[in-house]
Amino acid sequence: MRVGLVCPYAWDVPGGVRSHVADLAVALGDHGHDVSVLAPVDDPRDLPSYVVDGGRPIAVRYNGSVARLSFGVKATRRVRNWIREGDFDVVHVHEPVAPSLSILALWVARGPLVATWHSSHDRSRIMAAGYYVGQTAMEKVRGRIAVSEDARRTMVAHLGGDAVLIPNGVRVSAFASRERLPGMEADRPRALFLGRMDESRKGLAVLWEALPAVLEAVPDLQMLVAGPGDIDEARDEMPDGVGHCVEFLGFISDEDKARALRSVDVYVAPHTGGESFGIVLVEAMAAQACVLASDLPAFRRVLEDGRSGRVFPNLDSAALARGLIDLLSDPTLRREYVRQGDRRVREFDWDRVVDDVIAVYESVHTVGEKVTEDLRGQIVGRLSSRGEGS
Repeated sequence: MRVGLVCPYAWDVPGGVRSHVADLAVALGDHGHDVSVLAPVDDPRDLPSYVVDGGRPIAVRYNGSVARLSFGVKATRRVRNWIREGDFDVVHVHEPVAPSLSILALWVARGPLVATWHSSHDRSRIMAAGYYVGQTAMEKVRGRIAVSEDARRTMVAHLGGDAVLIPNGVRVSAFASRERLPGMEADRPRALFLGRMDESRKGLAVLWEALPAVLEAVPDLQMLVAGPGDIDEARDEMPDGVGHCVEFLGFISDEDKARALRSVDVYVAPHTGGESFGIVLVEAMAAQACVLASDLPAFRRVLEDGRSGRVFPNLDSAALARGLIDLLSDPTLRREYVRQGDRRVREFDWDRVVDDVIAVYESVHTVGEKVTEDLRGQIVGRLSSRGEGS
C-alpha cells in the first residue's frame, strides 16, 4: 500500500506528534508499505528519504504551546503537488485541524483519508470557531483515530462522531538498546527532566521547588535537565544551593533523548496540564527508567494509576520531593517499577500498534482507489485565488 502521512509540526523540532509520525513511517516500511511524509522543514538538508519538504514553518501559539506550522498559498501548492505526485492509496493526516499542512491536505484531497487526533483541550469560543472551519475538511475523513481517551473526547466535543482508540507507539527495542550518554556511568543517583524549560505546563518550576528537600536526603544527586529554552533564565529561577547538582543538556536529538533516559535512575515528569497521553512516560519505561509523574488523568492511565510508575499530586512539590527521595533511596522499589513498566510498555510497541493502524487503512480503502486532488475548489482554493497567506 502507498501511504502518505502528513505532520503539521516542524520536522526539525522534536515533539510527540513528530516522533509518532516518524516511528509510524518506519513501522509501516518494516511491514512492506511504501511511505511518504509531508512536513514543514526549516533545514531540508539531511532529511530522511521518506520525508518531503512542506515549506518553512512559522512559530505560532497553538494548543497551549509554541508550534512551528506551515500554511498559506505556497504551502497549499506543496500539498497539491505532493498529493498529485504521490499516487497514494491512503493519506493519513495527524492533528487534522491544526492550522498547518494537515488541514490543507484535507481541504485539497479526496479519496481514502484517515485522521489521528493527538491533543486535548477545553472547549472555548476561540477553539469552537476554529473547529467550525475545520468541519468542512473533516467531513471527508473516512477513518478517525484518537491516541487517548482525552483526545477522543476533544474530537467528539467539537465535531461529534467517534474515533477508534489506537495509542501512541514506541520502538521499544530502540530505547532498550541505547548506550548511556558519555560520562554517565552508574556511579551516582541520577534523575532527568525533559521538556521546554520556558513552557510552564512542563512543570520545571515544581521540580525547582522540590530540589532543596531532595538534596538534603540525596546530596550526591545529579539532576539532568534537557529541552529547548534559555538555560541562563532557567538557572536564574533555581533556588539557592541546588546549582551544583544540576546539569543542563539543552536541546537534544531523539537519539540523545533515548541515551539520556537510559542514563538515569528516575525520569521526573512534573507536567501541570495539557497532556492527552504522555508518550515520554512510555519512552522512559522503554528505556528502563523508573517513572515519577504528576497525577494528570492521561499520566495515570499510562501508569495504570501508579502500578507501572509512581504518581504524585499535581503541583505538589513536597510530594514530588518525597517520591524522588523514596525512589532514589530504594533500589528494590525502583526495580519493581521498572519491571512493571517493562510489562506495560509492550502494549505500546510499534510492532503491535502498527497492525491496528493498518487495519484502519484497509477499512477505508477500496481496491484500485487513489487519493486525488479535490477539484471542487474548497476554501483553500478561494484563499489562493485572493493571494492570501504566504
